[in-house]
Amino acid sequence: MGDLIEIRWHGRGGQGAKTASLLLADAAFNTGKYIQGFPEYGPERMGAPITAYNRISSCPITVHSNIYTPDYVVVVDDTLLESVNVTAGLKKEGAIIINTTKDSNYLKNVLRDYEGSIYTIDARKVSMEALGQYFPNTPMLAAVVKVSNIMSEEEFMQDMVGSFKHKFAKKPEVIAGNMKALELAMKEVKKI
Repeated sequence: MGDLIEIRWHGRGGQGAKTASLLLADAAFNTGKYIQGFPEYGPERMGAPITAYNRISSCPITVHSNIYTPDYVVVVDDTLLESVNVTAGLKKEGAIIINTTKDSNYLKNVLRDYEGSIYTIDARKVSMEALGQYFPNTPMLAAVVKVSNIMSEEEFMQDMVGSFKHKFAKKPEVIAGNMKALELAMKEVKKI
């Protein structure tokens, strides 16, 4: 499992972090990777902090536990930065991807001296522009693919068309907006 990539997602119930982790797992699987995508269950309720995970590899994955030393961390809600140690175990060769409009000084301070790469995206802006509503999980999904290079952008976008057609079979009018959100997010994610 030399090329194993581990990702930890932090969000709040109802923001779609679990759904995004499962969509990422499906997309990676469809490009020939071995995958795991799973949430950590606790007393979930709308707005409560949640954690989800991904493991992606070109070899079979034999580990079946939570992820304690992730390569990437995705923070869907920046209010968690002050209440959850989102960088716990995060490899400094990896990166953290945060949905935020906060400035770099604030982020570097609140991340408790994390030495790795920090990426930001305003998922609210992307979501509102593409979908007319706030759904942060779609932009965050694209951002983690862009930063991690798990698969090519072309493979990812092609797979997501099929995923969205299946997921939104009864609401096909939302497919174009979700695809636009992915495209915008790929352009908007920035390293600080």
